[in-house]
Amino acid sequence: MAATTRTCRNLTISLHPDLHFHHLYHRNFLNHGPDTVEELLDRHVAKKQKSYNDDEDERLIRQRLTTTRREVLGLYRDIIRATRFFMWSDSHGVLWRDVLRSNARKEFEEARFEKDPEVITRLLIGGHDAVQAALDKLVEKQRAQIAKEKADLERR
Repeated sequence: MAATTRTCRNLTISLHPDLHFHHLYHRNFLNHGPDTVEELLDRHVAKKQKSYNDDEDERLIRQRLTTTRREVLGLYRDIIRATRFFMWSDSHGVLWRDVLRSNARKEFEEARFEKDPEVITRLLIGGHDAVQAALDKLVEKQRAQIAKEKADLERR
């Protein structure tokens, strides 16, 4: 690509040499430019331009919040659905389902007013990983229990 550009430029210079040198001769140098430093900076420093007006910014922020809210609510529903499988009780006689649900609710309440998108994303990913790990462990234990029961039945 660069070689093609260079070839085209060289061809243009060879066809119209007076235009190329005319362009070089009339170049604006610093001493022919602005009178003050402020004018120089205004002319050459890239200015931050807003790409959206306020309404579009607000719409994008709402869209991000809505998407995050949807993901958070989806994770909470996944946790509630996953806790249905934990029907045995702990040492105090409380169902694990209820313990897990109350802990999930407490964690969600603690992170309720978090504004940093990076932290929210990290929490969501961690939550999804925790739910998946708990379900995988549950499935593994149930398979082991089924295999143990089969082995006991075969011995009899």
